[in-house]
Amino acid sequence: DRRQRQMCIRDRLGGPLKERSNASLRKKHLKIERTSMKKKTEHIALIGLLGALALVLGILENLLPPLPGMPPGAKAGLSNLVTMFAAGAIGLPAALFIAAIKGLFAFLTRGVSAGLMSLCGGLLSTLIMGILWKKTKFTPVFIGVCGAFGHNLAQLLVALWLTGFGALGYIPALALYSVCLLYTSDAADDLT
Repeated sequence: DRRQRQMCIRDRLGGPLKERSNASLRKKHLKIERTSMKKKTEHIALIGLLGALALVLGILENLLPPLPGMPPGAKAGLSNLVTMFAAGAIGLPAALFIAAIKGLFAFLTRGVSAGLMSLCGGLLSTLIMGILWKKTKFTPVFIGVCGAFGHNLAQLLVALWLTGFGALGYIPALALYSVCLLYTSDAADDLT
């Protein structure tokens, strides 16, 4: 019974007319496949460019002098703008990949503790920003502040794991930093 069905299908597909229609179907399929491949290539290239931009912004940020009155190591997080853009524009998986690349770069250039803090902070903040982009209608500034809070939280947890309770002394400074960011984001929201 099965062989008969297979032969029937072959007979239906056989013949010169069927071969021409199959050839045109194959051409259409190849064209769709090429278009799909081109889009995938463009997507991969965009992820690569955004990853490179994030690394360059991170390097430039390391060259800037420390912010006055802020805890040691506190930075504005310019490279996180790239991951926030990627989360909103091309999707959360791509943004998480860029955050992971940033973390691995920190491992290579600044050591294990900085790498762990960068990786954990970057992944958590990107996850928070990506979810907020897709599920809410919050402003980009508020989403960025929430991402910064997640980044600080993840870095604090890594610091607690690495150093014990000595990192708890950073909580007041990080809270003040977050409040300053919230205040400036509210002011920026009023301007928009």
